[in-house]
Amino acid sequence: MHVVVIKIEDIYVPTQRRKELDPERVELAAEKVMDEADQLPILVRRGKERYVLVKGVNRLEAHKALGEETIQALIVSARRS
Repeated sequence: MHVVVIKIEDIYVPTQRRKELDPERVELAAEKVMDEADQLPILVRRGKERYVLVKGVNRLEAHKALGEETIQALIVSARRS
């Protein structure tokens, strides 16, 4: 796997992930992004027309709050049932 840069607007956040949102963690993540200390990419999987967030909702929201248009991500495979 390698890190790719994707547009934030191309990422769908499922309801399950939105429940994990923590405003304090978003603020902390935003501070790390501003200090350029946040190098951990989010995890996404490919959906039909966009990416689907797997992990990293607080980092994603921090980038949005800072007005970023792109974010680093790792593309992972969808689980098969």
